[in-house]
Amino acid sequence: MQNSDAMALSAALLAAAGDLVQRIHDGVTARGFTDLRPAHGFAFARLAPDGATVTDLAVHLGVTKQAASQLVDEIVRKGYAERRPHPEDARARLIVLTGRGRACTRAAEEAAAEVVGGWAELLGEGEVCALRERLARIAPYGPIRPAW
Repeated sequence: MQNSDAMALSAALLAAAGDLVQRIHDGVTARGFTDLRPAHGFAFARLAPDGATVTDLAVHLGVTKQAASQLVDEIVRKGYAERRPHPEDARARLIVLTGRGRACTRAAEEAAAEVVGGWAELLGEGEVCALRERLARIAPYGPIRPAW
């Protein structure tokens, strides 16, 4: 592959990712969650299954513990998450989503489905499935970090 082709592919992937993040954020905002930034969604993705410690969240986001702690303070203050005693480590606190945080996560899932549905209309369902499979081979699921 020529350097110019590699750069064109890189630019297209970055543009698609940026557009996806913005459209999910717009969908979340349209559903009434107007006090969040896209970075919060990246944190919610880590917190959604079973909660996480601030250290876990910092690793997931690729930030310092202090930055993750500030983000946690913000989402707790806004009612999206709460701190609970950690079930296995008395020194740690587990950050878990509240009902409001879970509702916001569902709103993001709905918005993402709308975006991907548009891709399916444009490319066809089979092409979108193939794209997902190919991207998963290139970049297996793992921490998805915001562009600060």
